[in-house]
Amino acid sequence: MIYIDGNSLSIEDVIAVADNGEKAGIADSAMEQIRKSKRSLMKILESGKPVYGVNTGFGSLLNVNVEKNNTVQLQINLIRSHSAGTGEPLDERTVKSIMLIRANTLVKGYSGVSEELINFILFMINESIIPVVPRYGSVGASGDLAPLAHIGLAIMGEGDVFYNGKRMNSGEVFRQLGKKPYSYGEKEGVALINGTSVICGILALEVKKSERLIGEALGSFALAFEGLSGTDRAFTEWALASRPHEGQQLVGRALRKLFRGSAIVENARKVKVQDAYSLRCTPQVYGAVWDTVEYVRKVLTTEINSATDNPLLMDDEYISTGNFHGEPVAMASDFLAIAMTDFGNMVERRLARIVDTNLSGLPPFLVRDYGLNSGYMILQYTAAALCNVNKTLAHPNSADTIPTSANQEDHVSMGTNAALKLVEINRNVETIVAIEYLLGAQALEFRKLEPSKATMDIYSKIREIVKPLDHDRPSTEDINAICSIMEAESFRNFIIEKTGFH
Repeated sequence: MIYIDGNSLSIEDVIAVADNGEKAGIADSAMEQIRKSKRSLMKILESGKPVYGVNTGFGSLLNVNVEKNNTVQLQINLIRSHSAGTGEPLDERTVKSIMLIRANTLVKGYSGVSEELINFILFMINESIIPVVPRYGSVGASGDLAPLAHIGLAIMGEGDVFYNGKRMNSGEVFRQLGKKPYSYGEKEGVALINGTSVICGILALEVKKSERLIGEALGSFALAFEGLSGTDRAFTEWALASRPHEGQQLVGRALRKLFRGSAIVENARKVKVQDAYSLRCTPQVYGAVWDTVEYVRKVLTTEINSATDNPLLMDDEYISTGNFHGEPVAMASDFLAIAMTDFGNMVERRLARIVDTNLSGLPPFLVRDYGLNSGYMILQYTAAALCNVNKTLAHPNSADTIPTSANQEDHVSMGTNAALKLVEINRNVETIVAIEYLLGAQALEFRKLEPSKATMDIYSKIREIVKPLDHDRPSTEDINAICSIMEAESFRNFIIEKTGFH
């Protein structure tokens, strides 16, 4: 059970709920802060003071007062009107991640919502009643309004959900379970949709995936490096320590462990002065990417434990703030997208080198009977095409802003789009790394000297699912098979064992 208190939710907690089916509940320590916030809201409303989004309109309609007997209807209308997303639905694990993060934000006790609303969100998570949330529609400021509204619509029994493998109306699912849809109270609609939880929910999953990809790419690098007869002189400890970036040191340590005892590398050390950058500079580049991921992890961890509602309440004070603005996580998403794009670029350069007989000294395109066979020629094309897609996607969304709500909301983050593109970039990088596993293993078929034990173990693991290329065959299934094992926790742990990198 993951207990949320508004202050200590981790990315690993999010993964546990989204991917591993862990249940979620409210920590006992958080109950009083939730109730206190609700009491503060009701006291303020009884005073008759105008409170944005509670007894006023929204956005540029902030100066329109709403009668007391319509304040609940206002929240219902908000959810309905803002359910305006479009595009393919987000996958269920992503929506679970979003819902958990939103619940954690509300638990902090600055939003004036009831514990019943938070418990209802957690009930849906725990029963895997997952709202259908179209992926496009948020501009990442004033909160992720459209996608969160679709979650809100499902909570009140009007939207669609995925349940037991089917797409159904949420009201029908609740009826089957003997559960009444949730009825919103004052402020609860705006509190639910006014925040950065969609950006954060997507980014949490992609931070974890980025970390996994970097670790696993050290395994594919080992195959390619030894297949290309690389020299490890540039990975010497004191040389890397002279530029003490943390990521560079971690990667250098992993590479020294990987190549310990390699006859190929020992021979290269005697005959080669240096390698091309795509081999020699791996600690510097991979290390910088790792440091970027860890920076994004830090920003995101702060954000998922923050109050991103508007207005915020504290005792008898209420303030219209800008905490809903997604800029911190928008920029972090863009930064990580750029880093992972360049990460893929470096892998592709090794693929180009490994299939080029003039650079590798290996048979053209890694096949013996070349000419009659094209070998792995086209796999580098595939990687190049994916790199091109990533380079196009890497343009920072946060550099753009399109004013909304009649220019009341005149600067927005576009952070949700930044997070969404990161999903595609990481998927492409995963394929590029899988191709390096495939070509690196094939390159070792032509080396007479022995690689290190760690590299040989990685080679053997790949050969369990993909046989050597003796003559032309379609490669798509081989690539997909490697992508599949890369997604398994057991493979990640296997690579950690060989590299010590995690």
